[in-house]
Amino acid sequence: MEIRSLTARPILDSRGAWTVEASVVLANGAEARASVPQGKSTGSSEARALPAPQAVRNITKTIAPKAHNRGFKDQEALDAFLIKLDGTGDKSKLGANAILATSIAFLRASSVATGAPLWRHLRDIYGMPVRAGARPRLFINVVNGGLHAGNNLHFQEYLVIPNCNTIKESVEVGTAMYHGLGELLARTKGKIATNLGDEGGYAPDFKDDAEPFRLLAAVAKKLKLMKKVDFGMDAAATDIKMKHKWLEEMYPKLLRGHNLIYLEDPFNEEDFLSFAALTMRFGARTWIAGDDLTTTNVRRMERAHAEGSVNAVIIKPNQIGTVSEALDAVRVARKYNWAVVASHRSGETNDDFIADFAYGVGADGLKLGAPARGERIAKYNRLLEIESKEARS
Repeated sequence: MEIRSLTARPILDSRGAWTVEASVVLANGAEARASVPQGKSTGSSEARALPAPQAVRNITKTIAPKAHNRGFKDQEALDAFLIKLDGTGDKSKLGANAILATSIAFLRASSVATGAPLWRHLRDIYGMPVRAGARPRLFINVVNGGLHAGNNLHFQEYLVIPNCNTIKESVEVGTAMYHGLGELLARTKGKIATNLGDEGGYAPDFKDDAEPFRLLAAVAKKLKLMKKVDFGMDAAATDIKMKHKWLEEMYPKLLRGHNLIYLEDPFNEEDFLSFAALTMRFGARTWIAGDDLTTTNVRRMERAHAEGSVNAVIIKPNQIGTVSEALDAVRVARKYNWAVVASHRSGETNDDFIADFAYGVGADGLKLGAPARGERIAKYNRLLEIESKEARS
C-alpha cells in the first residue's frame, strides 16, 4: 500500500474544541479520512495529544514528506513507521492525535483498496478467533455526572446495558429506556432536568448518587423491560474528591442494591490493590474494568493482571495512538480472559471508526454515550448498518 498523498486539517469536536482530521490517498486510488476524539477525564498514562494546529502541522510537515510515495506492507508496518518517526514513549513529539488520525485513515484506505468492509478488514488484521455471531453489548450512558456534567453526581456515567440478541433490539430497548427516563425526569424534576451532558445523557441534580439507578429501575418496570436490561457505572474515581473510605463503603451498596454487572475505574488510577480487593470480592458477578488504570497500554495491563486488579478492560485507540497497538491491547486482554469494552470519548467527532473496531475484534461491550447528539448517533447507526449488511451477506 503506497501512500500517494497525506493531508490534514483542524475540525471541531462535540464540545466545539479543535481536533485533527487526516486524509490518505493510496497509489491505487483508494482514499479515506479519519478524525480523532478527545477525552476530558483522561488517565495520566495516556499517549499525549498535542494542540490541533500543532498536530496538523506535524502530519503535513513531518509525517507526509517521509510517507509520500512510500509503500507499506500492512497496517503494522505503517504504525511501526509512525512510532519510530515519533521516537518517544508517549508520542509527545508528533502527538498521539496526529499519529492516530494517520493510522486510521491509512487503515480505511487499505480497506477500500481490498474491497472489504472496515470491520472485516480489522478482523483480518486482528487475527484471533471471534465467536460466530458475536455482537458487542451496548453500554448506554443515560445519566452524565462527574466531569461530564455540571450537576451534583460524583460518578461520571450511569449505564443501561440491554440484554438482547441483536444490535437492533438493543438499540430499541436502549432508546426506550432513555426516552422513558427523560419523561420521568421532566415529570418529577421539571423540564430543565432533561438538559444533556457531554455524552448525551441527562444531567440534573439528584438526591444522592444512587437515585439514577432507582429511577432507571422504575422506568424498566413501567416499560416491562426488567428482563431486558442490566445496569452499570463508570465511577471515574481519579477525578472524585471524596475520601477513599467513602468509595469503599459506596460500592458494595450500589453493587448489591442495584445488581450492577459493570463498574469501571472504581478507585484512583494508581490504586491497583484497591481494584484487586474489589475484584476479589465482586468479580464473580460484576465486570470490574480498568480505564484510567490501564489506558489501552499493554504494560499497564500487565501490571493490572499481575495484581489481579480487574477482570475487564476499556479499549480506547486514542489512549495509545495507533490501530496496531489498540489491537495488541485486545489480544493481551483475551490472553488474560478479561472482558473487552471498546469506547468512544467524551469529546467526539462524527467519525464512526470505534463501531467497526468493536465489531471487528468481537468486543464484549461498546460504550457510545446516549442515543442522542449527532456524534453519538453516527456510531449507533454504523453498528446497525454493519449488522444489517452482515445479515444479508
